[in-house]
Amino acid sequence: MTDSYPNGSLYIHIQNRIAKVVFGHPAANSFPAELLKRLTDALLELGKNPEVSVILLASEGDKAFCAGASFDELKAVKTAEDGLAFFSGFAHLINAMRTCGKIIIGRAQGKAVGGGVGILAACDYVLAAEDAAIKLSELSIGIGPFVIAPAVARKIGTNGLAELTLAAHEWKNAYWAKQKGLYANVFETHKQLDEEIDRFVVKLASYHPEALSEIKKTLWKNTEHWEELLIENAKISGRLVLSDFTKNALKN
Repeated sequence: MTDSYPNGSLYIHIQNRIAKVVFGHPAANSFPAELLKRLTDALLELGKNPEVSVILLASEGDKAFCAGASFDELKAVKTAEDGLAFFSGFAHLINAMRTCGKIIIGRAQGKAVGGGVGILAACDYVLAAEDAAIKLSELSIGIGPFVIAPAVARKIGTNGLAELTLAAHEWKNAYWAKQKGLYANVFETHKQLDEEIDRFVVKLASYHPEALSEIKKTLWKNTEHWEELLIENAKISGRLVLSDFTKNALKN
């Protein structure tokens, strides 16, 4: 099934207990609010599907994995309510990835920024290409990666989060991300990446579905408070985005 809209596309194909979910947008696979909601809803629906054991989450093309939230929509935020709504999009998505009950495998073929890093951190297992560098640039425009910070810290630790966040101008390469625990493995070519992903998800989908569901719960134990936490963090970003510092930064 493919849903194509001006605000991006979402492709879902289910076969042999594997749901392949591919999102896309012309602006480096960034996420306008509409696409965020469609992906969130899709993951929650797949979580209820007894014919699905594993979700493979990928983005279109062979360049960027995800450039985060829509920059145009960020610039359009005018009130605290607008800000909360804007930043809550990724909060809802991460919570859907956390609670859907299915193991999510991420395919990182290229660079990820901001919310894109958060998506990879919320996957249960990520395989990446050498091109899949990451960056959290939020501090450079006067806000911070508050919504995705719990997911990122869960994967790479508080020190890793600090290194990635405070060096807001720096790209960290795929091998740095693997060393920190964000990626399970890194491959030199996209062909090698896809061959390993195909092998891995087929093997994973052959396991007992109930065991996979239970290990998902184990992996995400003690995150039940995230429903409230991520929304509270979205309020922080929603307030900061209205500052003169951020308004000026967004003009440049």
